[in-house]
Amino acid sequence: MPFSLEGKVALVTGASRGLGRADALCLARAGADIIVTDILLEDDEQNDATSEKLGPVSQIMVQSKTVYTKSTTQQIKDMGRKSAAFKMDVTNKEEVERVMGEVISQFGRIDILVNNAGTLDHTARLEDQNDDYWNRDLNVNLTGAYNCCKAVWKYMKEQKDGRIINMASVAGTHGGYGQASYATTKAGILGLTKSLALEGAKYQITVNAIVPGIINTEAFQFTNPSMRNRMIERTAFKRPGEPEDIANAIAFLSSKEASYITGVALPVAGGIDLFTF
Repeated sequence: MPFSLEGKVALVTGASRGLGRADALCLARAGADIIVTDILLEDDEQNDATSEKLGPVSQIMVQSKTVYTKSTTQQIKDMGRKSAAFKMDVTNKEEVERVMGEVISQFGRIDILVNNAGTLDHTARLEDQNDDYWNRDLNVNLTGAYNCCKAVWKYMKEQKDGRIINMASVAGTHGGYGQASYATTKAGILGLTKSLALEGAKYQITVNAIVPGIINTEAFQFTNPSMRNRMIERTAFKRPGEPEDIANAIAFLSSKEASYITGVALPVAGGIDLFTF
């Protein structure tokens, strides 16, 4: 890896699969010790009940056994890094604070926080938006990131050093048809990012956001094929990005080479935000 994270400790939320898992593995390859957190664990007897509450995508992932929280931790250990897996519901403020405290106790510090946990399965026009899913999306995508930032903030202030990377979306910068709840939360992430960047600067804490476009995750493969092709055709490259494209950008923003970058919303979107025809 071009950016060394040797001696750093990173915590990634929603890391059981997809972007979060790729982020965790990439940061480990760059030299960091990794805390893998997710609301789902492979052997958790509550997975069915939890996924039913979360929605259809989580249900599919549990049923298809596409949950790799603990196995990701083992894969990181096999690289020679320290790693631990924690069940953590980002909407539960007390649980987030408890996990952060346990990480400090076991690892001594938290240098990097990647707020990746999110929901992306509520698609409906305004008149058909599900109020329960609206509240769920706000709680997971926006309040969840807020909870994690707030819980880690005091430790980063004491260290006078830290990197926070929040996961936004092109839906948050451009809007998304039928994505009122998702787009609203991702736009909110950008406001949170810029505000915390201002507050964190005096403590050498950088806070940035990644703005992904169409990324080839497990969840993307469950999208209707015709819809999938329409989205791909919107990109300048005419192909989806890979999870590693997001992870590499996060590795850079986590490094000392990015120490003078804060408050940015970095598109990793293959030109989907350009006028293409």
